Amino acid sequence: MSRRSAALVGAVSLSLLAAGCGSGSSSSSSASPDTVSYWLWDSSQLPGYQECAKGFQKANPGVRVDLSQIGWDNYWTKLTASMIAGTEPDVFTDHITKFAQFADLDVLAPLDELPATQGIKDSDYQPGLAASWVGQDGHRYGAPKDWDTVAMFYDKKKTDAAGVSAETLNTLDWNPADGGTFEKTIARLTVDTKGRRGDQPGFDKNHVRTYGLASNDAGMADGQTQWSPFTGSAGWNYTDKKAWGTHYNYDQKAFQSTIEWYFGLAKKGYLAPYTVFSQSNKSDVQLSSGKAAIALHGSWMTKAIHGFKGIEARTALTPVGPSGKRATMQNGLADSLTKRGAKKPAAQKWVAYLASDACQTVVGQQGIVFPATKAGTEAAIAAYRKEGIDVTAFTRPVADGTTFSFPITNYAADVSGLMRPAMQDVYANGAPVGSLTTTNRQINLILSQGD
Repeated sequence: MSRRSAALVGAVSLSLLAAGCGSGSSSSSSASPDTVSYWLWDSSQLPGYQECAKGFQKANPGVRVDLSQIGWDNYWTKLTASMIAGTEPDVFTDHITKFAQFADLDVLAPLDELPATQGIKDSDYQPGLAASWVGQDGHRYGAPKDWDTVAMFYDKKKTDAAGVSAETLNTLDWNPADGGTFEKTIARLTVDTKGRRGDQPGFDKNHVRTYGLASNDAGMADGQTQWSPFTGSAGWNYTDKKAWGTHYNYDQKAFQSTIEWYFGLAKKGYLAPYTVFSQSNKSDVQLSSGKAAIALHGSWMTKAIHGFKGIEARTALTPVGPSGKRATMQNGLADSLTKRGAKKPAAQKWVAYLASDACQTVVGQQGIVFPATKAGTEAAIAAYRKEGIDVTAFTRPVADGTTFSFPITNYAADVSGLMRPAMQDVYANGAPVGSLTTTNRQINLILSQGD
């Protein structure tokens, strides 16, 4: 099978495996040169982009933007199918884990070669965002849209009851030997059915009422909202290169010792066991229901979690690791232009408008995500502040330079397909972390394949 064919199969496979935010669906497109079709998956962001469309249409009389919001679970399947059928949208919201596959399918237009988008510069956006969308051929295939980082959401009622202050939570450290102050803290926040805490005599790890740390599945290949803050602060990197790596490092000691410690927290009763997690009982639900005191999650969940009744939601920085620094994954979405869309001057202009302060400030004012431009980010911070929400735990890592990105490689779907059951086996069944060495070998064999 050629790499191009494998990429197509992989794109479909990954769409069936993925889970994420956004719901509901609608679909429409038009071949009219004055109508631009635009797809996105996040329903909460739809109002902001509807406002952007109004502004764009006002500045470009006679042009119409046709927005379609399709929930994440169906988005990638429909998008891939549309590209096969030749009915793809002109512009669509792209995810970094899908970038390599669409680039390999040769369906994306190089923005740096088009009149309306060739002026996009890395310096216009938060550090690292624009560079992530440069392909192996040196061309840019995505206009930075927004970004997110990971932090610890917690219920202040539970931390106050345990005598754990916000200052303590923001200065935690961890290591794979004894877990550091992070493990001590989540032990303190864990309570069994008889009211005994995880750091008290007689604690019953088999009958827990509130876990110190919520479960958010096993993390597949990236562990974004599970173990990535720990592997990142251990000084470990997913691949041999920052982008377009040629082999993965799941066989390295720094990774495996971290994973062994992390999932070992479940054996001690501090981390919710694998059986607690489900699509209807994710980490945010565990936090809101009182089943957990802390939940690692992304900034895109800020408004939702702060809106939960019955808890006092707050956020704290991820803990400092063996590297001497804290770390968080920074994901950056982008808007990509299909080759069909590139034939429309209006579609090119729409991508440029989406990446501009004019649109990103409007999106930031919605207080849903952090737009990629600095002005858009400031607008979002102000919107959150107006609602009494402190987002420092998400923005400080960007300012401090303690972020890292999703791994960008070919065959991303195959990597996820292999790592998902392997990580679940470690978490759910107690498989030795050394088994990940075999999985890593299989992954690297796939990456070594040529066309």
